Amino acid sequence: MLALQNYGSSDEETENNESLNMETEEVSEHLKPIAPENVEYSVQNNLQICAAPIVVPTGMEECIKHVDPNATEILHNPRYEELFAPVVGPENPFKTKQMQADRNMLSGYIEPAYISEFQFENQRRTFNSFGYALDPTVGGTGDGSKIVGSAELAEEGQGKTVFENTKLRPLDKRKRKKNNDPSDIDGFLGPWGGFENEQRVMKPTEEEAAELEELIAKRNKRGKVVEEKPIEEKTTLHIQDAVDYQGRSFLHAPQDVGVNLRSENPPEKCFLPKAHIHTWSGHTKGVAAIRWFPRTAHLLLSASMDCRIKLWEVYNERRLVRTYYGHRQAVRDINFNNSGKLFLSAAYDRYIKLWDTETGQVVSRFTSRKIPYCVKFNPDRNKQHLFVAGTSDKKIICWDTRSGDIVQEYDRHLGAVNTITFVDENRRFVTTSDDKSLRVWEWDIPVDMKYIADPTMHSMPSVTPAPNGKWLACQSMDNKIVIFSALNRFKMNRKKTFTGHMVAGYACTLDFSPDMSYLISGDADGKCYIWDWKTTKLYKKWKAHDNVCINVLWHPHESSKVVTAGWDGLIKYWD
Repeated sequence: MLALQNYGSSDEETENNESLNMETEEVSEHLKPIAPENVEYSVQNNLQICAAPIVVPTGMEECIKHVDPNATEILHNPRYEELFAPVVGPENPFKTKQMQADRNMLSGYIEPAYISEFQFENQRRTFNSFGYALDPTVGGTGDGSKIVGSAELAEEGQGKTVFENTKLRPLDKRKRKKNNDPSDIDGFLGPWGGFENEQRVMKPTEEEAAELEELIAKRNKRGKVVEEKPIEEKTTLHIQDAVDYQGRSFLHAPQDVGVNLRSENPPEKCFLPKAHIHTWSGHTKGVAAIRWFPRTAHLLLSASMDCRIKLWEVYNERRLVRTYYGHRQAVRDINFNNSGKLFLSAAYDRYIKLWDTETGQVVSRFTSRKIPYCVKFNPDRNKQHLFVAGTSDKKIICWDTRSGDIVQEYDRHLGAVNTITFVDENRRFVTTSDDKSLRVWEWDIPVDMKYIADPTMHSMPSVTPAPNGKWLACQSMDNKIVIFSALNRFKMNRKKTFTGHMVAGYACTLDFSPDMSYLISGDADGKCYIWDWKTTKLYKKWKAHDNVCINVLWHPHESSKVVTAGWDGLIKYWD
């Protein structure tokens, strides 16, 4: 609405106002005939305001392309103001002050320190070495008079840091050999001159090596170094007569047991065992391995964690025949030679010992300073003086029992070697390891001829060959038994997988029935499982031991007799 007022400032202004009033009256009279008579009009009704928006030209600060703070990819090249602009949107009212605070790391915000890196390291080393350092508090006196730590030590050391307190050490006083004349071709020393009377010996002496091993053992808190000399071996005969009335020792197979123990043919038909018929007890700790006497299986050899090896009768009175003492730590594996007159024992005391089965005397000792996990004679008739052992340092070592020397090393595995199995008429052998692989070797050739490692494979700490020599049954750590062909291709048979038991973490052994009808295994709960070989169907399971059932063996001349050994220290006979 327009307001016309006369402020009476001058005559000219008064005339102008009067003329303006007259023009206004003429306009209103001109508009009257058009409008209805009952409507009064004024100039104010014809004046309209255009409220157009103010357009900000591009390139101004207000025209900012906001960048999403959660964006991982930006398709344009933003300016600094756009990239580091405040986050658009309302603040989250539920955030605490701690959540709203700026952070450049998980625990808070780090600002650069005002002290240089050298000075910080200087004071840190001084405090660790001498027990005092300058006070790093911000806003202090600034003259370096305030000390953190022991003031007495600071006075004695006159406040010097490790870089200022430099005293010549005894070795720093040595005189160097100098000859920097490049024209002297033969006698030029340069920076490699060394010191006078300096001894440069790469290999320490025996005394220094012993001191070094003792020092390392103390640092590792493992006690003293294991003694080099093995303990004195002993043996105990538990039966009254070592020979019978004909002068035959207990190694001779009995002939009055109703079974031809010298037969090379397996039983025609095998059956599932049903009853527990005997228990051999004598070990004070868990049993680690059991082995039949070769061919006849009239004796059973057992190795235990109580460091002892025992020989048991399988027929007649089933007595304990002999005990062999000779290891400081638990015995891991045992193995007979072809005749059964000798056997090997491997233990955690890093020794492999060759025993005379009949007399109990130790024939020889072998060690590579590493723990042997498995040991096996070469089954070939002409190589009975050679045996191989898989060790904890990823090697398979072959020893000659006649000389006691290492004759071959197979060093290709990436983990400790768990099993050694001879195949292909003893011309090759298969090894498994903690590296989850299976390797096939030609005898006496230290390069693996076949390497099997599938991403789905697990470690296989127990392998058993089939009686017909065509298959290898492997106890896998994913609670399965997998089958490999033992012929040329060594391929996994994916159709034959035996499941149902729980063995994760334990090297439970496997065995076939003599006629290859069944596959038997122990498990971690102390149960014994029997599967059908053709259909992989689980036929039977029963509780055999109170602890882990670590070993199972099917008697090679009996149709339904099975031996199991567990970590409860017992060996049980089933029929």
